Amino acid sequence: MQNFRNYYEILGVPKTATADEIKRSYRRLARKYHPDLNPNDKAAEERFKDIGEAYEVLSDTTKRQQYDRFGQYWKQGGFQGSGGGGRSSAPREQYTPDFERGYTGDVDFSQYNDFQEFVDQLLGKFRTNERAQDTGASSYRTSTQAPPRPSPRRDSEALLELPLERAYVGGRERIRLEDGRSLEVNMPAGVLSGQRIRLKGQGASGGDLYLKITIKPHSFFTLEGSDIRCQLPISPSESVLGVQVEVPTLSGLVKLTIPPAVKSGQQLRLSGKGFPKDARTFGDQYVEIQIVVPKNPSKQERELYEKLLAIQSFDPRENLPKK
Repeated sequence: MQNFRNYYEILGVPKTATADEIKRSYRRLARKYHPDLNPNDKAAEERFKDIGEAYEVLSDTTKRQQYDRFGQYWKQGGFQGSGGGGRSSAPREQYTPDFERGYTGDVDFSQYNDFQEFVDQLLGKFRTNERAQDTGASSYRTSTQAPPRPSPRRDSEALLELPLERAYVGGRERIRLEDGRSLEVNMPAGVLSGQRIRLKGQGASGGDLYLKITIKPHSFFTLEGSDIRCQLPISPSESVLGVQVEVPTLSGLVKLTIPPAVKSGQQLRLSGKGFPKDARTFGDQYVEIQIVVPKNPSKQERELYEKLLAIQSFDPRENLPKK
């Protein structure tokens, strides 16, 4: 199976990596290859997509278990073939969705042709499940041919990828299906990755269409449940003296008071500035402090740092072993 992708290698972590190690590696790589930082770089764009796909699988316990099991099964072979289908066009329509939580269960890996088909199913990309049709010879009873069976209903599934900001506010989203149709869906605010939307009667042959939500990785915010996490850089002087700064949130800039003597890695909470839980309540936003130093201080700044070094009474290494 030539298209098998090692998500652990993509994120640069071992197979035994913890969830925190996977998250840290993802954040670092997502910032490095983000399209905003690599304009017109197709290789970086593809790398960014691979990183997002790998993180979506490995950050989810159930998906990671299925992926690990598939990796073992893949080495054994035994994949089956499947047929394809045609396409048709239809006018664009608009629907208000029904929600259904994602489901888990045992996976029969022998149903997949290759790794890509498995990943499409795992990530909720478009996949049509046809009920078995009776293709055997016609049967006769008392010299009378049985009437043909009607075409079975078929349910379809498609992936709907949303930017974090769009998932936060909700609104109309347009999606184009593999059969050529274009639908507009009225999304409520606060949809999460893994949720599924049912569009009644919009699948193949009158079945239902299920849209599985996936939220795209963001360059600054990280979504964890209904909480938002981010990293805020501050200068050494700001960390010592304390300062009030503006912090980006999904609802706009807010003022945050940095207390004196704050440490790098310390987290501050912005209550109610996270992701919507329902129509009235929100999660929180956690701001992780990152103390950064100037790479090229001016002459005056350097002179002040030298004076501070000469008079400082604080010894950052006083607790180190003496021998």
